[in-house]
Amino acid sequence: MTKNRIAIAAIASALSLGVLSGCAVSRGQSTMGEYIDDAAITTAVKARFVESKEVAASSISVETLNGTVLLSGFAKSANERIAAERLAREAKGVKSVRNEIVVRP
Repeated sequence: MTKNRIAIAAIASALSLGVLSGCAVSRGQSTMGEYIDDAAITTAVKARFVESKEVAASSISVETLNGTVLLSGFAKSANERIAAERLAREAKGVKSVRNEIVVRP
């Protein structure tokens, strides 16, 4: 499976989860629209990681709440940590990024 197909599958999965889960709004979002927006941002950031050669997508977790992206997990280097934050900031809809990625020695 190509990286583009993986990214498309991830986006489709996230959007279907938002639609199929009903109108459940969680973690402080006030509307279903905000929940879907956050899911779309998370999916977009993850897709950027999958497409990037700078970031190990499987080692970094992405969560979004009200447009703020939280990055956590582990990076192999400071450069990977910085690249992950840059890629997240460049994703559409991101208001801010909290980078809590730990660089493994």
